[in-house]
Amino acid sequence: MQEISNKIHFPELEKEILQFWRDEQIFQKSIDQRPEDRPFIFYDGPPFATGLPHYGHLLAGTIKDVIPRYKTMRNFRVERRFGWDTHGLPVEYEVEQDLKLNGAEEIREFGVGKFNEACRSIVLRYTAEWEETVDRMARWVDFENDYKTMDRDFMESVWWVFKQLWDKGLIYEGVKVVPYSWRVATPLSNFEANLNYKDTQDPSVTLRFRMLDAENTYALAWTTTPWTLPSNMALCAGPGLEYVRLLHKETGDRYHLVASRVETYFEEGSYEIEERMKGTALKGRPYEPLFDFAQKRKPSDNAWKIYNDEYVSDESGTGLVHLACFGEDDVRIFNREEFDFRPGG
Repeated sequence: MQEISNKIHFPELEKEILQFWRDEQIFQKSIDQRPEDRPFIFYDGPPFATGLPHYGHLLAGTIKDVIPRYKTMRNFRVERRFGWDTHGLPVEYEVEQDLKLNGAEEIREFGVGKFNEACRSIVLRYTAEWEETVDRMARWVDFENDYKTMDRDFMESVWWVFKQLWDKGLIYEGVKVVPYSWRVATPLSNFEANLNYKDTQDPSVTLRFRMLDAENTYALAWTTTPWTLPSNMALCAGPGLEYVRLLHKETGDRYHLVASRVETYFEEGSYEIEERMKGTALKGRPYEPLFDFAQKRKPSDNAWKIYNDEYVSDESGTGLVHLACFGEDDVRIFNREEFDFRPGG
């Protein structure tokens, strides 16, 4: 009987196993032993080719490895081609740094064709580092037959898929709020926009909007983006939240706001609650725009009214939210209520 040592050197053991897999082509054998008429196609979302692997790649890669291994155990033939995302700002940004270019104008002076060629030349800069990391994760993928999103066949396949969607009437024109970079003059993906996202303490603003269907009555609305107020087109209340209409004893003015936030805005004894209601009771009520210029070109018959949506909460503010076409929820509500807020609309 062979004695098993309790002094295991894991780094050496790792090297031995990886070398055994390479020498014996274990990964390829796991494919060859499965029938060709029993394939399982696994689409592996590719990483950017210009960056080094990090924790996020390790986590996602480990999870991705589970499915192909399970299907292989179920006697499916799983060919796992690795891929590289070679489009987008990361490649262009890195080339700009290498060539010491700053912005679109300098790229045009340098030559768009030359710039594109420079981008193509660096897309696989970190291939060796990626292969080493993926191998050490014990993940099985095919690097020799990898694909790149800049490959003509790949791009043509994307256009083919888009054409199928078009032929089936599944493509429509819409309006969507997207992050935009003035530096590179292009919309950003959510991933790119969140790369350097920071939470900061910003001052909020509470304003009163004069109701048009009741004298000396105002809706108290709250916003953390006061620079969007010139574009205000609606207010929003939570349909299931409880609101009040209160009388301010000193001024005689009446205010609508969510019940749970009254004490935040009014001192005890300075007001009298006249009515309680759900947010649904405020829906459709009109108010006066903040700025005179807004009335010269009314963007929609539905503008400057109160609407309902579940995203409104009573955890902060007044429970009445200012809406303008700068936020995702705002535009979603405008689309739902059939606002015409596009340029030239």
